[in-house]
Amino acid sequence: MNQKSHLIFTLYTIYGILLKVVASKGKPRGISGQYPLVQNMTVTEGGTVNMTCRVEYNDNTSLQWSNPAQQTLFFGDKKALRDNRIELMHASWSELTISISDVTLTDEGMYTCSLFTMPVRTAKAYLTVLGVPEKPEIDGLTKPALEGDQITLTCMTQGSKPAADLRWFRNEKEVKGAKEVNASGKTFTVRSSLQLHVDRNDDGVAYTCKVDHVALAQMPQQATEVLEVHYAPHVKIINSLVVPQEGQYLKLECMSKGNPSPDPVMWTKDGGELPDLDRMIVEGRELTFTSLNKTDNGTYRCEASNHLGTSSAEYVLYVYDVPTTLPPSTTLPLHPIPPDPTAQLGTHDPTVTGNRDPNAIGQHGTDHALIGGVVAVVVFVTLCLIIVLGRYLARHKGTYLTNEAKGADDAPDADTAIINAEGNHAHAEEKKEYFI
Repeated sequence: MNQKSHLIFTLYTIYGILLKVVASKGKPRGISGQYPLVQNMTVTEGGTVNMTCRVEYNDNTSLQWSNPAQQTLFFGDKKALRDNRIELMHASWSELTISISDVTLTDEGMYTCSLFTMPVRTAKAYLTVLGVPEKPEIDGLTKPALEGDQITLTCMTQGSKPAADLRWFRNEKEVKGAKEVNASGKTFTVRSSLQLHVDRNDDGVAYTCKVDHVALAQMPQQATEVLEVHYAPHVKIINSLVVPQEGQYLKLECMSKGNPSPDPVMWTKDGGELPDLDRMIVEGRELTFTSLNKTDNGTYRCEASNHLGTSSAEYVLYVYDVPTTLPPSTTLPLHPIPPDPTAQLGTHDPTVTGNRDPNAIGQHGTDHALIGGVVAVVVFVTLCLIIVLGRYLARHKGTYLTNEAKGADDAPDADTAIINAEGNHAHAEEKKEYFI
């Protein structure tokens, strides 16, 4: 009997389990294990953010939003916290969306969405509030700066979260500065310094400090200062003719660069005043010669000055003769003569003219005289060598005498000379002749 009762209990237990399995398949999934779904949000300070909580399956269970201080904001469609910035956007059994406008840094934190089941299911979403950096300010700029000064430009911005990045630009080219970050509550104060050794090339240059921050994607912040540099003038003279000739028009321009502008400039000739103001006209920075002549030759000096210094430049003027040309020939040349490129360019070379310089003929004559002198020296040396060689051979030549000649020194006639020659024959062996 007991065994039968135990068998029946076992069968009922198995049947109950099967019924539960079948019943669970007929119900919507997740009723007993459903969790709300939320998402972390990021908003810029002063902006608006929507917080949404969703449930895929819900059996008429309420949803609730609460702030980081665990204060209930909305329970279903019922507002629980009196804050005009918080509004209901959508409320249903599967979704609860609220809106927070004019967000401040104090709104940042963990928000909780609760699904009131048994037990209560919760999900947390973190709201990040970005602190917008203030417009940067540039300090340390002295106006005007003097050439050679050492100055330090400092750019500062406050209120950024996270800390902003500051970048320097010299006109459009980026230059590196020294960055410094200091925390101030939840925000940061950022400074960047740029050291400059000022020269005249910095005059009129724009130095810009730009703020890089994730909250400024649509509205970049920057500050710009234009550097003014005072420096002593620098002068150079530009002439309108390469080879000035008599009768031509010549203009000399005194290009002076300085800050403040070195006006007016002063022209002098050979250390004194300009001699002929009728032909030499001074207009501002320009000195004009209406018609050049030989009396205009000399050194012209342009001088400019401001309160920082004086600068000058010189131009040596030499007026050349007007070139002359040969009369045209009545016969055509066999071969065409190419045109002179210097004549086409309107330039004048004093060594190449239509009328040759007589000094050029003298130069050719000097060359021929030099060659003739060399030839004369060579001929003279050759003759001297021949004479010396002849004398040398004459001194060392042998003597050949006949018998008659051998006795001719002491004999009055030819017969006596022959006799004397025979008498002296015995001494012939004592005389020796040497031949070379």
